[in-house]
Amino acid sequence: MMSAMACSEPRLTVKPSLTPSELDDVSALVREARWNQLAADWRIFLALGRLYAIPTQEGRIVATTATLAYGGRFAWISMVLVAGEYRRRGFATRLMQEAMRDLAAAKLVPVLDATPDGRAVYQRLGFQDSWGFRRLIRRERQAASAPAPAGVTVRPIIDADWQALCAYDAAAFGADRSAVLGGLRGRLPMADLVAMRADAVAGFMLGRDGGLAAHLGPLIADHDAIARALVARALDAIDGSLFIDVANSKTELHRFLEQCGFAAVRPFTRMLYDSSARFDDAARTFAVIGPEFG
Repeated sequence: MMSAMACSEPRLTVKPSLTPSELDDVSALVREARWNQLAADWRIFLALGRLYAIPTQEGRIVATTATLAYGGRFAWISMVLVAGEYRRRGFATRLMQEAMRDLAAAKLVPVLDATPDGRAVYQRLGFQDSWGFRRLIRRERQAASAPAPAGVTVRPIIDADWQALCAYDAAAFGADRSAVLGGLRGRLPMADLVAMRADAVAGFMLGRDGGLAAHLGPLIADHDAIARALVARALDAIDGSLFIDVANSKTELHRFLEQCGFAAVRPFTRMLYDSSARFDDAARTFAVIGPEFG
């Protein structure tokens, strides 16, 4: 006979949508973890990916994991959240294992961005280090100046740029993520910038609003001077707190951001299941969207 405890163990479900009360539940998980996501971010997972959840018998969602596939090659795993009173019951492991089984069946390589605490957990699940980035924060607006290189113009993105911009991004990221970029565009308009050399895209940046701070990224550019010019244009236009997740290898951009009042918050390690080979263009990848989207 099954024990009462086993009978009451919450079931794992895949959520094709969220009711208003369920959106309140997952937003509460984000706030408890002191993360930055808003309802618009959850809607990207619902529209383009898969959201796994564990609800209580009363229907309250107390744990989540999300996946987002890119280009039939790999898929992100993120939003691994568990309410405080439900931790240490194996919920996060159950959700991760279910997500990984589904990705394996779809022949997609699981990818995630780990905090130092999570890295050891994911190593035990078979993930390997690929490369690192660091979250920086600016708490107050400061003057920023970095002119674009000769022959390069930095300006707001217009509709006519979008197809070429997404193709440029796909070549740098390693897969088409135009739908995700479309879900970001317009959420922080002052950060939606493109760098053009003649009629060709030489770099771009997007941003989004957040619960704790606005967030710049992705930042993809042909070289450091273009990346600095894109960032400087946004910094001069945006008030308040800002996050940006910058690749460890981009030391010149790190120095520039420190001069603009940014300070390091935490490191992340990009990890791939059973592989350490990165899929993106390291030279052009200056800042990621964030650990939830890649």
